[in-house]
Amino acid sequence: MKINSNFDNLVPSYLFAKVAEKTEKYAAANPDADIIRMGIGDVTLPLAPIVVEAMKKAADEMGKKETFKGYPSYEGYEFLRNAISGYYSSFGVQVSSDEVFVNDGAKSDCGNIGDIFSADNTVLVADPVYPVYVDTNIMAGRKIIYAPSSKENGFCAMPDRNVHADIIYLCSPNNPTGAAYSKEQLAQWVSYALENDAVILYDAAYEAFITDDSPRSIFAIEGARECAIEFCSLSKTAGFTGVRCGYTVIPKELERNGHNIGKLWYRRQSTKFNGVSYPVQRAAEAVFSPEGQRQTRENIEYYRRNAAVIMQTMDDLGIKYTGGKNSPYVWISCPNEMNSWDFFDILLEKANVVATPGEGFGECGKGCMRFTSFAGYEETKEAMRRIKECWSELTK
Repeated sequence: MKINSNFDNLVPSYLFAKVAEKTEKYAAANPDADIIRMGIGDVTLPLAPIVVEAMKKAADEMGKKETFKGYPSYEGYEFLRNAISGYYSSFGVQVSSDEVFVNDGAKSDCGNIGDIFSADNTVLVADPVYPVYVDTNIMAGRKIIYAPSSKENGFCAMPDRNVHADIIYLCSPNNPTGAAYSKEQLAQWVSYALENDAVILYDAAYEAFITDDSPRSIFAIEGARECAIEFCSLSKTAGFTGVRCGYTVIPKELERNGHNIGKLWYRRQSTKFNGVSYPVQRAAEAVFSPEGQRQTRENIEYYRRNAAVIMQTMDDLGIKYTGGKNSPYVWISCPNEMNSWDFFDILLEKANVVATPGEGFGECGKGCMRFTSFAGYEETKEAMRRIKECWSELTK
């Protein structure tokens, strides 16, 4: 018996585990410290009332023989896939219900999608990057190359025609930088993918936070249906981080090497995945109802207000940043070109505020820090007050 030796190539500690470890160590040594956590992007507002009621009703149905449901369909119940299709139509993108695969969150499918692709494909990711894109491909033994995202390109990495890639991970609005691609920029990525016969794996988990004319789906771009798969999640848009539900869209016309990608994915799912529970899918369906959209958008506006507080603080301090406008993340430049882990320690010690060091997201994240807008409003204001109050100490 042999262990998959590719695991030896992983960074020993997962970024957010390291943040939690350092935070808990400080809290244990300083029990009176009032720590405000603005690092891990977990939501804090409760589920919308209409979502809770739908889940309760579905749970009651599971207690009656006449309405009990056993195994769900591998691709998700039709009622939810129809609701998702209708949601895409609401912002001008056509996706049919039989192109939708319901999952237990975008993170799972972003990692698992690699099962249908050969290990000898070259993977391109933007740097800084959400760790799952990198780690799952390291586990599979794939070659990974990076497209740098930096202050110079507004943290929106663009394709290099001199570089070949087979699989391309894009995230917009981006985690961790908060930057969102324009339609023109995404069109360049689609063109590049078509030229290279590559597949774009497009993470749209934060599309509901977009406030300008940035595309909310890769499929708003001509040609994307021939080269892209889209992942989306209800975790941040509807507070499903603890409920677990998302969806993947694979266009019918997406094929490679004589294989239909959607059919391959269905084969994979039917082998390794038994679907999402009936009560959760009914709760997700409620999110896409008119009242569900109204209620969940109230929560999104709450987080946007938090982001505005963070951005205003950075403006007052003269700190450069991206994100906040179309994203729940504000990505700042550390003062005095400080190392991000050093700034993490100082921020925790002097202000009792936790943010996420950009270095943990890749080489191009050095000297940057990610703040999330998912804390409470009063907590966010207090955290920013502390940072402004002790800024001179933070920047020594």
